[in-house]
Amino acid sequence: MTDLPSGTVTFLFTDIEGSTQLWEKDAEAMQPALAEHDTILREAVESNRGHMIKTTGDGIHAVFEKAMDAICASVAAQQRLQSLVLPQSGDGSPDLRLKVRMGLHTGEAELRGGDYYGQALNRAARIMSAAYGGQILLSGITAELIRDHLPENMTLFDLGEHRLKDLTRTERIFQLNATGLPKSFPPLKSIDTVPNNLPLQLTSFIGRGHELVQAKQKLEGARLLTLIGPGGTGKTRLSLQLASDLLSSFRDGVWLVELAPLANPALVLQSIASVFGIREQPGMSLDGLVMNYFRDKHLLLVLDNCEHLIETCAQLTDRFLHNSLYLRIIASSREALGIGGETVYRVPSLSLPGSPDFTLEELAGFESVQLFVDRASATHPNFHLTDKNASAIAQICQRLDGIPLAIELAAARVAVFSAEHIAARLDDRFKLLTGGSRTALPRQQTLRALIDWSYDMLSEDERALFRRLSVFADGWSFEAAEALCPELDVLTLLTQLVNKSLVTVDDDAPERRYRLLETVRQYARDKLLESGEMEPTRNRHLEYFYDLSQTAEPYLTTASAMEWILRLEAEYSNIRAAMEWGMERNLQT
Repeated sequence: MTDLPSGTVTFLFTDIEGSTQLWEKDAEAMQPALAEHDTILREAVESNRGHMIKTTGDGIHAVFEKAMDAICASVAAQQRLQSLVLPQSGDGSPDLRLKVRMGLHTGEAELRGGDYYGQALNRAARIMSAAYGGQILLSGITAELIRDHLPENMTLFDLGEHRLKDLTRTERIFQLNATGLPKSFPPLKSIDTVPNNLPLQLTSFIGRGHELVQAKQKLEGARLLTLIGPGGTGKTRLSLQLASDLLSSFRDGVWLVELAPLANPALVLQSIASVFGIREQPGMSLDGLVMNYFRDKHLLLVLDNCEHLIETCAQLTDRFLHNSLYLRIIASSREALGIGGETVYRVPSLSLPGSPDFTLEELAGFESVQLFVDRASATHPNFHLTDKNASAIAQICQRLDGIPLAIELAAARVAVFSAEHIAARLDDRFKLLTGGSRTALPRQQTLRALIDWSYDMLSEDERALFRRLSVFADGWSFEAAEALCPELDVLTLLTQLVNKSLVTVDDDAPERRYRLLETVRQYARDKLLESGEMEPTRNRHLEYFYDLSQTAEPYLTTASAMEWILRLEAEYSNIRAAMEWGMERNLQT
């Protein structure tokens, strides 16, 4: 692979249309057919001076130094593939033809370790995904390169501008026609050909591959999938990406209803109706009209930001699902809707570097780092991940708990500060992390406003517990929380804070523990100071961990010593914080 071309190259991506169904129908016949398919493609690529980069099970990725060589390889392969069929068993069924779709795009890509990286590959893949079996599609730039060099048996057909999944820029797509190949195909499977109102995303979608796979799998077996998590974790972006990936699965489209701007629950149904152009009519309620519309529709409804209208969203969703057999719903919220048939997926933070010992290449593999570098370079074009700023960037991502919105706000500050200066100022993160997009919701423009939104929706008792939990360092047990708030119903309130995604649960520890993300903890600590409850709360914290240490002492020389040692180790940070408070206040217990 040492002779692979670099710089501006042409990529060819292929895929067998409906391969999963073909394997299900006749796996025995598919095996030799697929082997012949692989041979045909390899010979077509290599005989036209191309290079096979990889096979994908039912397709290939190939690269060519010259665009015309890629064109010749595509046509040669399609002409031979026309005769590739799966013979059916003697039941009178017609033979199944293997139909291969192809996409070509020319652009610059980075060659590293025998593989290519960059936007050119993504565009080639998306162009191929818009095609049908037997069809060859070219990007506009590839078409321009080969237009004047086509032999007499080949022509180009302009299919116009198309929006492709995940790509911010539209693509002018051409169909390559050649002697012996089919010319008539349905409209391209681009975003514009599927009814939808999904917004065009102006920034790249970073990482989340594992989460997308999991969410898709969960939605396959559920009518309602609710994405939950703390504010700023990217629930909206993930739900939109998931919806975009599923466009071709719903013949009546994919539709987004944005609930964040609404304050009145009565407006939820009106907002849903307006997305579909449904208006009230004499003698018929709006509710009935919407139910009638959904009844036989195969569509995906995305309800974004349900948390402040949770009761209304739950009631409407429940009725919609009982009324329509084919409707599916994705909801995003800081807490689950809590209705029958709901599947909940908790959206995690972006992947983080765990230890300070990493190479630059290893660090670049973490999603949180990728997001910071991507957004920082958009603000400051000369910004790059380097040996000098690597440690600071890792620290920023760690201290912001991998929360996408917080990382984006931090990255915006590279216009003024270096990564090292941003990391040093994170102790005052609520002042530092402001100035988000002017077109974003107000709560997404500053880090404080993001958490204010959740805090303002809490009851007084929930706020009291939330504030006091900020005194714990590195998590706490249920018993410790009860000791801190003896007058509150901690069992109920802590459950509600978990459900509202303000408190996270660590199920991997020997004893279940709870914690606040560091950014959330700093916010709660500020609220505790404002309330005047800091001193009595810290005193209770000291008393609890002093008593725990005293209780543990006699057992440290017994057979149960290891159990108590592990328990004390889990509380090391809390014990240290309690001791520091006691010495600072010269308290005696």
